Amino acid sequence: MAAVSAPLRALPALLAPQRSRWPALGVLATGMLMTVLDGSIVTVAMPAIQSDLGFTPAGLSWVVNAYLIAFGSLLLLAGRLGDLVGRKRLFLAGTVVFTAASLLAGVATSPEVLIAARFLQGVGSALASAVSLGILVTLFTEPRERARAIAVFSFTGAAGASIGQVLGGVLTDALSWHWIFFINLPIGLAAVAVAVPALPRDRGLGLRAGADTAGALLVTGGLMLGIYSVVKVEAYGWTSARTLGTGAVAALLLAGFFVRQARARTPLMPLRILRSRSVAGANLVQMLMVAALFSFQILVALYLQNVLGYGAAETGLAMLPAAAVIGAVSLGVSARLGARFGERNVLLTGIVLLIGVLGLLARVPVHAHYATDILPVMFLAAGFGLALPALTSLGMSGAGEADAGVASGLFNTTQQIGMAVGVAVLSTLAASRTRSLTAHGATRAEALTSGYHLAFTVGTGLLVAAFLIASVVLRRPRTTA
Repeated sequence: MAAVSAPLRALPALLAPQRSRWPALGVLATGMLMTVLDGSIVTVAMPAIQSDLGFTPAGLSWVVNAYLIAFGSLLLLAGRLGDLVGRKRLFLAGTVVFTAASLLAGVATSPEVLIAARFLQGVGSALASAVSLGILVTLFTEPRERARAIAVFSFTGAAGASIGQVLGGVLTDALSWHWIFFINLPIGLAAVAVAVPALPRDRGLGLRAGADTAGALLVTGGLMLGIYSVVKVEAYGWTSARTLGTGAVAALLLAGFFVRQARARTPLMPLRILRSRSVAGANLVQMLMVAALFSFQILVALYLQNVLGYGAAETGLAMLPAAAVIGAVSLGVSARLGARFGERNVLLTGIVLLIGVLGLLARVPVHAHYATDILPVMFLAAGFGLALPALTSLGMSGAGEADAGVASGLFNTTQQIGMAVGVAVLSTLAASRTRSLTAHGATRAEALTSGYHLAFTVGTGLLVAAFLIASVVLRRPRTTA
């Protein structure tokens, strides 16, 4: 009896770590939700912020740019710091910074205070987001469970944009724009309270294992200047001296970073992670996909409001079917399909559906009917639910546990670079086409629709390129007998 009862007494202790992983996943998904909500919820409230705080049109763009520059430029550094000082510690620090910055943004009474708060929000988001995937892949090591966990995590990010648009419209109309930031306070405090017991303790490798100060300065400076150059393209143009000058300096800094990483004794980003075809290929595919899908996440909302005359809340509701199908696919079937057919095949299928999304949008008429012209596009958005979890799994699969944080930071960094490039390229093309047609006598609705058509067409081309690269680079290695 003693021999039998001893294993039985040990069973709860063995099962406890297994149970604790799912609350940890909930915390990580909540952190992702806050980051994505913050990006989409602000765009809806921009007109109210401008009229209340007296922003100039050029100054208003910094409500978005300040966050984007801080977030995108610090992700890689934050990912490596998570490996060195502990991912749990960095996630908690980032969530606290983000929550405190949200309070500062909510009480802001001047443009300068709001922009500073948005920059701090970007810092906090970078610290928390950079290590989230690293924590996830070390918690869920069994392939099927990892696929399910990544599906939940990816769904949170994909659906959060649509939820943010609805929530932003409702809060701004019912209360005020201040509440789009105050809503982060209870979420952030709850996330910290649950994260302390739920997330696994990890000491990290120690700063001596990779405290590359010179590399950190080079990559942070290069990314910050590069993202700044891209987000200001619409104001200065691609061929302006300002854009070319800042872009050239950013390229030199990033080139210096890679040279430094190849020679440094304790590199910030060990270049060995790029030797994995799955890591390098998935990051390249993601950059193209995110750049293309900016046109779905943002330009569709602009089309609904500026051409069809939808309000902020109506626009969010119109895009909710996309969030529903993304959730159904990513949570319900993506992990099973990945286990049965392979993540590469699931990724390719998802990209094909997304090509259909932008291909249909490239032909949407000026006087569109929601049921026949828009709703089918929302259903094809199921491709998000297939492509994003599979791509995330491939992007993290080639990194060992010691490099999980920097791989997570790299994956998030390429996402932000793709977003910045998508914003600059597609919005500039759409605006240029619109101005040209307006000058030739087209109506506002016709000119806007034609501009959006051009952006959707270019986005379709980017997705085709992503499909081809995924087919070649992410193919299964041949085995020999």
